[in-house]
Amino acid sequence: MNTNNSYIKIIIVLIGLIVINFVGQKVYKRFDLTQDQRYTLSDETKYIVENFEGIIAIKVYLEGDFPAEFNRIQLETKQHLEELNALNDNIKFRFINPLTKQKELIKKGLQPSRLSVKEDGQVSQAIIFPYAEIIYKDKTEYVSLLSNVTTGSQEEQLQKSIENLEYAFTNALFKLSTKKDKKIALIRGNGELKDIYLYSYLKQLGEYYRLAEFTLDSVENYPQKTLENLNNFDLAIIAKPSQSFSENEKFVLDQFITNGGKTLWMIDQIYADMDSIMQDGKMLVYNRDLKLTDLLFQHGVRINYNITKDIYSSTIRLASGNSGDQTQYQDFSWQYFPLVVSNNNHPISTNLDPILLKFPSSIDTLKNNLKKTVLLESSDFTKLLGTPIEVALNEIAQKQSKESYNNGSKVFGLLLEGNFKSAYANRVKPFDTNNYKKESENKMVVISDGDIVANEVFRGEPLDLGKDKFTNKRYGNLEFLLNAAHYLLDDSGILNLRSKNLQIQFLDKEKAYKERSFWQMFNLILPLVLLFLFGIVFKYIRKRKYA
Repeated sequence: MNTNNSYIKIIIVLIGLIVINFVGQKVYKRFDLTQDQRYTLSDETKYIVENFEGIIAIKVYLEGDFPAEFNRIQLETKQHLEELNALNDNIKFRFINPLTKQKELIKKGLQPSRLSVKEDGQVSQAIIFPYAEIIYKDKTEYVSLLSNVTTGSQEEQLQKSIENLEYAFTNALFKLSTKKDKKIALIRGNGELKDIYLYSYLKQLGEYYRLAEFTLDSVENYPQKTLENLNNFDLAIIAKPSQSFSENEKFVLDQFITNGGKTLWMIDQIYADMDSIMQDGKMLVYNRDLKLTDLLFQHGVRINYNITKDIYSSTIRLASGNSGDQTQYQDFSWQYFPLVVSNNNHPISTNLDPILLKFPSSIDTLKNNLKKTVLLESSDFTKLLGTPIEVALNEIAQKQSKESYNNGSKVFGLLLEGNFKSAYANRVKPFDTNNYKKESENKMVVISDGDIVANEVFRGEPLDLGKDKFTNKRYGNLEFLLNAAHYLLDDSGILNLRSKNLQIQFLDKEKAYKERSFWQMFNLILPLVLLFLFGIVFKYIRKRKYA
């Protein structure tokens, strides 16, 4: 009887294990007990992933022999994809060793990353391809798993990369699923930047939205029709206009805003051209009257007629002499080109490289009912120069002292949110319209530099926005302006994923190397000591039991 009971218990245990194993394979559930909730997917990610139909194939090129700390990003990527698969089992993923497909990956435009690896006190270089390839139907998107943000250390870069994982995958999946239902109008007719200088930005925007040029010239003859046509767009981009706006044109833009249209303003209040200073060695910086002051003033923004010099700035390249038949060049600090950041954690501007501005003007804010968020601001060491003023190249030879840069931090970019009121509410309307609206809930971004969006051109070909053609340095201009457009147009809230912060602990390599011998002996001796103690205790208990 006892024997039968034993068999029954064994059978029950075996059946239980089989059931648990079967359920474990069919049902995926992980409880997130981490303080920063790193394994909890956002509602935006869930909405996008759950609505996919059809197989989504993901190839992750993070397999093979690479530095130990990159095992962390490999593990985090795998766990994130497991979470996505649990939401939608159409998501299939596999990890691939990229060293077997190097030429193929480079042809696809996936450039390898070179990493410094420190082991046993020796520093060596390792090459990895930190990318994922997502294929859905006839579309393909590539996800960079390694953050491009310039950081102080490799550990910080890995931290940013892990923080960015959910946004990177969700953004790629959103691009694969989007139907481009939002429309962007590129405003023309007032001397805005030419297409070749907007190529990089518009090319990236075109992956998400429908783009079209919209000229305001027709407003003089067909004002009502012009307004009706503009109201069919969701966002208007005004990129460095150089000619003043008429009252009819301003009224069209005003009513576009109060009818719910989003706007991205990139405005130069002054005229400053580097081509002139390179040719003549100096130039006159003077005011540019765009007649937009009253329109922006209504929304609590005033772009001043000045230029800002900043100790924290970029460089310009100048000829410094000759060596034989070769002209020698040198990079000189140029305080008129500030490198700016944001000190808040807003999703538009967080986790970005510094943004390069050229001759920006300071922005003042006025009290009204709109919420104002600073997106771009200078360092604390600035100098304001009123215009008109002459700027000369020989300033690079002048000694710069922080004491003279005492105007404090200046604002160059703002996000406005709230109830926007028409600038023509208590004024005579330039023309009658059936679409007149006094106010509406809306968003707007204002930047006091038109060159923030201008990509450089080299030998007639446009470069990537934010890339310096001389130094190959990359700035955060493109990512910042893409984020601005996404935030203004994004109803799903994907961009909020960029502000996710995680507390990730990395191994102290220097300490580990110094204490390596101790911990090797500790791990060797400890099991033997525990086994010895277990033997003594076991013998003692056995002796007492049978005494």
